[in-house]
Amino acid sequence: MTERFGTAALRDELPARLGYTLPAVVAPMFLVSSAAMVEAACKAGAVAAYPSLNARTSAGFNEVLDRLDRNLEGANGAGYAVNLVTHRSNPRFAEDLEICAAHRVPLIITALGSPAPAVDAVHAYGGLVFADVNSPRLARKAAAAGADGLILVCSGAGGHTGTMTPFAFVDEVRRFFDGPVIVAGGISSGAGIHGALALGADLAYMGTRFLAARESDAVAGFKQMVAECSFDDILCTDAITGALANKLRPSIVAAGIDPDSLQSGKAFDLSALEGSVNTWKDLWSAGHGLGAVTGSEPVGEIIATLKDEFAAATRRTRRWTAAA
Repeated sequence: MTERFGTAALRDELPARLGYTLPAVVAPMFLVSSAAMVEAACKAGAVAAYPSLNARTSAGFNEVLDRLDRNLEGANGAGYAVNLVTHRSNPRFAEDLEICAAHRVPLIITALGSPAPAVDAVHAYGGLVFADVNSPRLARKAAAAGADGLILVCSGAGGHTGTMTPFAFVDEVRRFFDGPVIVAGGISSGAGIHGALALGADLAYMGTRFLAARESDAVAGFKQMVAECSFDDILCTDAITGALANKLRPSIVAAGIDPDSLQSGKAFDLSALEGSVNTWKDLWSAGHGLGAVTGSEPVGEIIATLKDEFAAATRRTRRWTAAA
């Protein structure tokens, strides 16, 4: 008999526990997600995640959480999340985890490593740990390590990506995991959110749709490129960071690199975030949902549109349910 992991009851508790009115998470985006973006998204009813490494220092990260706690208290919105990179090359992990515990961050999202180093500390104050995974093997390992939920990074995700379709990935994970599941990968509309739930997920993970938002920390050139590019401008490669990622080909060209000469096999390493060619800063990422972005909008307006689209998709599905 296959060993099962996760708690099914947590799926029912999650909306009240995290306070969202749209089953979506504004994904953490390196050098893009800002405190203002997280704050606006939470107030509009979506969970939003801040990457701890977007603050240049742990002290700066603590200041961001101070701001979020202060401005979201009593706002009657969704809770926020923090993305922690648990890869052994991240020199700030331990200190940033302590800061999260001090602020009792409701949801910790681990990435690029096992969730195990975060589980005990987060559970001690009553928080949740969701692990970012891109294969069933890693999903099972994360579940066994004590993750409360899983974020399935499917083909089409912006930044670091996966290779499986959500149809196969969710189905396979549900064979051994009963807890909350979030689906990432090319979701850019309310209909896409509805589709993720129909597959058996609990929330959708959305990053690319918010890249050009008014509150985004993306530089002006990045926002313009996102609005002007399409799927044909995306290059999937592991040659930039050592992890498979979807990158905007024009940004690679602008950095003076021939996209067709890139070679895979680079070891993933966070120990030096700055470099002569700053691969983290100048080579921009975007997912398959790129086509939905046509300009810069406030986060609140984007979420309002997604809510309308989600409601319309729900109504369409109800017609089929009634006919059955």
